[in-house]
Amino acid sequence: MTFASKITVTRILMVPVYAVLALAYGMTVHAGHPDETLRWWALGIFVTAAASDGLDGWVARHFNQMSKFGAYIDPIADKVLLLTGVIMLTVTDWGPDGWRLPVWFAVIVFLRDTIIMVGVKYLQVNHYDVKISPHWSGKVCTVTQMFALGWVMLKVVNLSPIWPCMVAAAFTVWSTVAYIREGLRILHGPKIQFP
Repeated sequence: MTFASKITVTRILMVPVYAVLALAYGMTVHAGHPDETLRWWALGIFVTAAASDGLDGWVARHFNQMSKFGAYIDPIADKVLLLTGVIMLTVTDWGPDGWRLPVWFAVIVFLRDTIIMVGVKYLQVNHYDVKISPHWSGKVCTVTQMFALGWVMLKVVNLSPIWPCMVAAAFTVWSTVAYIREGLRILHGPKIQFP
Protein backbone atom coordinates (compact mmCIF):
# COMPACT_ATOMS: atom_id res chain seq x y z
CA MET A 1 0.00 0.00 0.00
CA THR A 2 1.39 3.40 -0.99
CA PHE A 3 1.79 6.27 1.47
CA ALA A 4 -0.94 8.17 -0.44
CA SER A 5 -3.34 5.25 0.06
CA LYS A 6 -2.44 5.10 3.76
CA ILE A 7 -3.52 8.75 4.06
CA THR A 8 -6.82 7.83 2.39
CA VAL A 9 -7.38 4.88 4.73
CA THR A 10 -6.58 7.13 7.70
CA ARG A 11 -9.30 9.49 6.47
CA ILE A 12 -11.80 6.62 6.59
CA LEU A 13 -10.65 5.70 10.11
CA MET A 14 -11.20 9.31 11.26
CA VAL A 15 -14.87 9.17 10.24
CA PRO A 16 -16.14 7.09 13.21
CA VAL A 17 -14.07 9.24 15.58
CA TYR A 18 -15.79 12.33 14.18
CA ALA A 19 -19.20 10.63 14.41
CA VAL A 20 -18.75 9.75 18.09
CA LEU A 21 -17.56 13.27 18.97
CA ALA A 22 -20.38 14.89 16.96
CA LEU A 23 -22.99 12.71 18.63
CA ALA A 24 -21.50 13.30 22.07
CA TYR A 25 -21.57 17.06 21.52
CA GLY A 26 -25.17 16.89 20.33
CA MET A 27 -26.08 15.02 23.50
CA THR A 28 -24.54 17.74 25.67
CA VAL A 29 -26.51 20.37 23.71
CA HIS A 30 -29.70 18.36 24.25
CA ALA A 31 -28.91 18.10 27.97
CA GLY A 32 -28.65 21.89 28.16
CA HIS A 33 -24.91 22.20 28.90
CA PRO A 34 -22.98 22.14 25.59
CA ASP A 35 -19.40 20.89 25.94
CA GLU A 36 -17.62 23.14 23.46
CA THR A 37 -14.45 21.07 23.76
CA LEU A 38 -16.28 18.17 22.10
CA ARG A 39 -17.48 20.49 19.32
CA TRP A 40 -13.96 21.75 18.59
CA TRP A 41 -12.56 18.21 18.61
CA ALA A 42 -15.27 17.05 16.21
CA LEU A 43 -14.64 20.04 13.96
CA GLY A 44 -10.87 19.48 14.08
CA ILE A 45 -11.19 15.81 13.12
CA PHE A 46 -13.60 16.66 10.30
CA VAL A 47 -11.37 19.43 8.90
CA THR A 48 -8.26 17.22 9.15
CA ALA A 49 -10.05 14.39 7.35
CA ALA A 50 -11.33 16.75 4.65
CA ALA A 51 -7.87 18.30 4.18
CA SER A 52 -6.33 14.84 3.79
CA ASP A 53 -8.32 14.51 0.57
CA GLY A 54 -6.10 17.09 -1.10
CA LEU A 55 -2.98 15.73 0.59
CA ASP A 56 -3.33 12.14 -0.61
CA GLY A 57 -3.88 13.32 -4.18
CA TRP A 58 -0.86 15.61 -4.03
CA VAL A 59 1.34 12.84 -2.62
CA ALA A 60 0.10 10.37 -5.26
CA ARG A 61 0.87 12.79 -8.12
CA HIS A 62 4.17 14.22 -6.89
CA PHE A 63 5.70 10.96 -5.70
CA ASN A 64 4.34 8.75 -8.48
CA GLN A 65 2.14 6.75 -6.11
CA MET A 66 -0.94 6.46 -8.32
CA SER A 67 -2.55 3.06 -7.82
CA LYS A 68 -5.76 1.23 -8.68
CA PHE A 69 -6.48 0.82 -4.99
CA GLY A 70 -6.00 4.54 -4.40
CA ALA A 71 -8.23 5.47 -7.34
CA TYR A 72 -10.90 3.11 -5.98
CA ILE A 73 -10.73 3.99 -2.27
CA ASP A 74 -10.35 7.80 -2.54
CA PRO A 75 -13.88 8.64 -3.74
CA ILE A 76 -15.30 6.15 -1.24
CA ALA A 77 -13.43 7.89 1.58
CA ASP A 78 -14.72 11.28 0.40
CA LYS A 79 -18.33 10.11 0.30
CA VAL A 80 -18.11 8.31 3.66
CA LEU A 81 -16.82 11.50 5.30
CA LEU A 82 -19.36 13.80 3.65
CA LEU A 83 -22.38 11.54 4.19
CA THR A 84 -21.42 10.86 7.82
CA GLY A 85 -21.17 14.61 8.37
CA VAL A 86 -24.61 15.10 6.82
CA ILE A 87 -26.12 12.33 8.98
CA MET A 88 -24.57 13.56 12.22
CA LEU A 89 -25.55 17.17 11.65
CA THR A 90 -29.10 16.18 10.68
CA VAL A 91 -29.87 13.91 13.63
CA THR A 92 -28.31 16.06 16.36
CA ASP A 93 -28.82 19.70 17.33
CA TRP A 94 -25.60 21.69 17.53
CA GLY A 95 -27.27 24.70 19.04
CA PRO A 96 -30.59 26.09 20.23
CA ASP A 97 -33.76 26.16 18.14
CA GLY A 98 -32.86 23.30 15.82
CA TRP A 99 -29.35 24.39 14.81
CA ARG A 100 -28.82 21.46 12.49
CA LEU A 101 -29.09 20.47 8.85
CA PRO A 102 -32.70 20.10 7.70
CA VAL A 103 -33.89 16.59 6.86
CA TRP A 104 -34.86 17.62 3.31
CA PHE A 105 -31.24 18.61 2.65
CA ALA A 106 -29.96 15.19 3.79
CA VAL A 107 -32.54 13.50 1.53
CA ILE A 108 -31.37 15.52 -1.50
CA VAL A 109 -27.70 14.71 -0.82
CA PHE A 110 -28.37 10.98 -0.40
CA LEU A 111 -30.71 10.88 -3.40
CA ARG A 112 -28.06 12.45 -5.64
CA ASP A 113 -25.40 9.94 -4.65
CA THR A 114 -27.82 7.03 -4.98
CA ILE A 115 -28.89 8.11 -8.47
CA ILE A 116 -25.26 8.42 -9.60
CA MET A 117 -24.17 5.08 -8.08
CA VAL A 118 -27.16 3.17 -9.47
CA GLY A 119 -26.74 4.81 -12.86
CA VAL A 120 -23.05 3.97 -13.11
CA LYS A 121 -23.67 0.38 -12.00
CA TYR A 122 -26.48 0.00 -14.57
CA LEU A 123 -24.19 1.22 -17.36
CA GLN A 124 -21.36 -1.08 -16.25
CA VAL A 125 -23.60 -4.16 -15.95
CA ASN A 126 -24.96 -3.50 -19.44
CA HIS A 127 -21.42 -3.22 -20.87
CA TYR A 128 -21.26 0.48 -21.60
CA ASP A 129 -17.90 2.22 -21.50
CA VAL A 130 -18.32 4.37 -18.39
CA LYS A 131 -15.85 7.23 -18.45
CA ILE A 132 -17.53 10.02 -16.54
CA SER A 133 -15.18 12.89 -15.91
CA PRO A 134 -15.97 15.14 -12.95
CA HIS A 135 -18.30 17.96 -13.95
CA TRP A 136 -17.68 21.47 -12.58
CA SER A 137 -21.15 21.44 -11.00
CA GLY A 138 -20.15 18.34 -9.01
CA LYS A 139 -17.13 20.14 -7.59
CA VAL A 140 -19.22 23.20 -6.69
CA CYS A 141 -21.82 20.84 -5.20
CA THR A 142 -19.20 19.31 -2.89
CA VAL A 143 -17.83 22.72 -1.87
CA THR A 144 -21.28 24.10 -1.04
CA GLN A 145 -22.22 20.95 0.88
CA MET A 146 -19.02 21.24 2.93
CA PHE A 147 -19.79 24.93 3.47
CA ALA A 148 -23.22 24.00 4.87
CA LEU A 149 -21.63 21.46 7.20
CA GLY A 150 -19.08 24.04 8.33
CA TRP A 151 -21.87 26.58 8.90
CA VAL A 152 -23.49 24.27 11.43
CA MET A 153 -20.25 23.18 13.12
CA LEU A 154 -18.62 26.61 13.38
CA LYS A 155 -21.69 28.58 14.53
CA VAL A 156 -19.96 31.86 13.62
CA VAL A 157 -22.95 33.69 12.15
CA ASN A 158 -26.34 33.59 13.85
CA LEU A 159 -28.19 32.93 10.59
CA SER A 160 -30.17 29.73 10.14
CA PRO A 161 -28.36 26.79 8.45
CA ILE A 162 -31.31 26.63 6.06
CA TRP A 163 -29.78 29.39 3.89
CA PRO A 164 -26.46 27.68 3.07
CA CYS A 165 -28.39 24.42 2.70
CA MET A 166 -30.63 26.01 0.07
CA VAL A 167 -27.57 27.10 -1.94
CA ALA A 168 -25.97 23.66 -1.57
CA ALA A 169 -29.25 21.95 -2.50
CA ALA A 170 -29.49 24.01 -5.71
CA PHE A 171 -26.01 22.91 -6.80
CA THR A 172 -26.70 19.34 -5.68
CA VAL A 173 -29.76 19.16 -7.93
CA TRP A 174 -27.88 20.89 -10.75
CA SER A 175 -25.01 18.41 -10.60
CA THR A 176 -27.47 15.50 -10.43
CA VAL A 177 -29.05 16.67 -13.68
CA ALA A 178 -25.60 17.09 -15.26
CA TYR A 179 -24.59 13.52 -14.36
CA ILE A 180 -27.94 12.12 -15.53
CA ARG A 181 -27.42 13.84 -18.89
CA GLU A 182 -23.91 12.37 -19.09
CA GLY A 183 -25.30 8.93 -18.27
CA LEU A 184 -27.94 9.25 -20.98
CA ARG A 185 -25.23 10.28 -23.46
CA ILE A 186 -23.28 7.11 -22.60
CA LEU A 187 -26.47 5.04 -22.79
CA HIS A 188 -27.02 6.18 -26.39
CA GLY A 189 -23.43 5.31 -27.32
CA PRO A 190 -21.84 2.01 -28.29
CA LYS A 191 -21.45 -0.90 -25.90
CA ILE A 192 -18.08 -2.45 -25.11
CA GLN A 193 -17.27 -5.15 -27.67
CA PHE A 194 -15.77 -8.31 -26.22
CA PRO A 195 -13.45 -10.43 -28.41
